[in-house]
Amino acid sequence: MTALAQEAPVTTPEITTPDDTTSGSDPDEALWQAWKTMELPEGLRAEIIEGFIEVSPTGRFAHGQIANRLRDKLVVFLAESEYVARQDMNVVHDRKVWIPDCFVAPEDLEEHVTDDGIGIKATAVQTIVEVVSPGHDGLERDRERKRRAYARAGIPVYVLIDDYDDHGTVSVLTSPRPDDGVYTNAHHVAYGTDVTIPEGPAKGFTIGEAITGPPRNA
Repeated sequence: MTALAQEAPVTTPEITTPDDTTSGSDPDEALWQAWKTMELPEGLRAEIIEGFIEVSPTGRFAHGQIANRLRDKLVVFLAESEYVARQDMNVVHDRKVWIPDCFVAPEDLEEHVTDDGIGIKATAVQTIVEVVSPGHDGLERDRERKRRAYARAGIPVYVLIDDYDDHGTVSVLTSPRPDDGVYTNAHHVAYGTDVTIPEGPAKGFTIGEAITGPPRNA
């Protein structure tokens, strides 16, 4: 059975596939086929997270400002390496698909594109950064559901920039345990305190006020 989760009311046509009504069908495959046929209004995006198609709007100004500051600085940091920072691309793992706010992957991505050309294989992604979205669904998606999903995919580093945790926090999660869907190492700092990515191609990259802005409502 498929389901649709979204942050705001969205009118989309009902999506069905032959597999949806076939006894004994693979629900992951049915969901994957449904996602591939979706046509969304401009400003919305759809991801497959933990057995659901989740539709969410493009981030607000503050959200985009943080994501773009971070990517701009990552581009400079990675300039002499064989890795790049990317946005607005599908990351695919076992018929799950995510559109991270930013991720780090090899500069030469051609060999890592999925066979159908839909996106980049998660195995090529070394670091993912998400800027937490507002609202109950947004908070839960980035803090919980995506955290588990990225750990299950073995993404080595997950960075969470969270405007809505107290006065703002940055979390750097490492050492994923895919079988359990958890990161075994987590480092949390408040906005206003620098935190450094400890491993991978972005090792040594620092996230501070130049990216997050000052503490919120302090």
